[in-house]
Amino acid sequence: MGFDIHKSPIDATSARALADRDLRFDLLDTGDIAAYDSWLQAVTRGFHGPVLDADGLELHRTDLVDERMSGVWDAASADPATPIATASGWLTELTVPGTRSVPAWAISSITVAPTHRRRTIARNLIESELRQAQSLGVPVAILTVTEATIYARFGFAPSARIATWKIDPTRARWNGPTAPGRVHIVPTENVRDNGGHELLERLRLSLPGQIQFDGMLWRRLFGTPGTPEAKEIRVARYDDEVGQLQGFAVYRVTRAGHLDASAELGYLLAATDDAYSALWRYLLELDLVTSLTAEMRVIEEPVYWQVTDPRAVVKTAESDHLWTRILDVKAALEARTYSSPGGIILEVDDALGFAAGRYLLDIAADGTASVNVHAGPLGDFDGLALGVAELGAIYLGGASVSTLVRAGRIRELRAGAAEAADASFRSAVTPWLSIWF
Repeated sequence: MGFDIHKSPIDATSARALADRDLRFDLLDTGDIAAYDSWLQAVTRGFHGPVLDADGLELHRTDLVDERMSGVWDAASADPATPIATASGWLTELTVPGTRSVPAWAISSITVAPTHRRRTIARNLIESELRQAQSLGVPVAILTVTEATIYARFGFAPSARIATWKIDPTRARWNGPTAPGRVHIVPTENVRDNGGHELLERLRLSLPGQIQFDGMLWRRLFGTPGTPEAKEIRVARYDDEVGQLQGFAVYRVTRAGHLDASAELGYLLAATDDAYSALWRYLLELDLVTSLTAEMRVIEEPVYWQVTDPRAVVKTAESDHLWTRILDVKAALEARTYSSPGGIILEVDDALGFAAGRYLLDIAADGTASVNVHAGPLGDFDGLALGVAELGAIYLGGASVSTLVRAGRIRELRAGAAEAADASFRSAVTPWLSIWF
């Protein structure tokens, strides 16, 4: 898409609504360092983070150059230079089933100061981001959330989930295959700056729910430079038989006593089954480690089946992570491929009006699809009535249509339509987003 998101004007609808409350909604002038730093401090405040020092501010200013940042200012506040609300958005690529991707508008940094709650500020921020995405022709909006009760009202729904796994290495003896390559312990920069990101890009289209990312989102996987956490990070890489990087693990170990330590897996990426097995075996066989915790992982881990005692591998939490909002039904649904051919009428309700309509999803034998407005009768097609949030939930194959029918969230227009839709929307690879943003 050939456009500069920074030249797109602020959303007029939200600007007028907030002006009626004596608030100014505007784009951040990133050339004004003082204003930029105030905006960054407001974002950090919104997520209860520490006040950023000079080095932290400089690092963030460098890393956020691709984002379109906006804020809300209250001239009557005690600190009128600091925004009382913030938002940001940028273009990325969202992987969809079929080793394909769709342009997506990633929304982040949504904060409102505690002093300005319940004044429709958040609503105006989020709706402005959706209108911004639509104006640029972006068919899907995405975000990761801190509060799960907010975003459904704007048409978002969880489309990829994550899990936390806790493993007792003293019981989880390795019973999986022996990889032919080799694991190396390397300095952080060996993977972070030399080949790791290229590996991620090579794998990205095989992981539905993954997004294209670099910059700060990439570097912070290895610990934010200059922080105590970065000094604790360890990196292991797996090279195949010919010495090519095929996977890596980022972790840290905390000692609780002379013979007792716990390990935390921060990130593990594997291009092959051999790389996956070798890295997990390495982690499970770390000396003195009696507890291994892995957060933000897939909800089904093969390592469960690679140890002698599966009860030593416990999923301690599973939660929503990536939330998806369809803005252009035709473009979004045509971007992915499907597991079973057929024709499905989708009656989509959207309170905000972006995606409302009656569509025919016509899936060919090769899994590709065409989508068109359908004003005629149901005829021989299967049919579903659903909200735009429910469409987002099933979009990547992470939620079952049949389950949402039983939950009363989707209505069949013909008996058996849910089963047919499940066969089509199913993804062979469980959707997973490996970062938060």
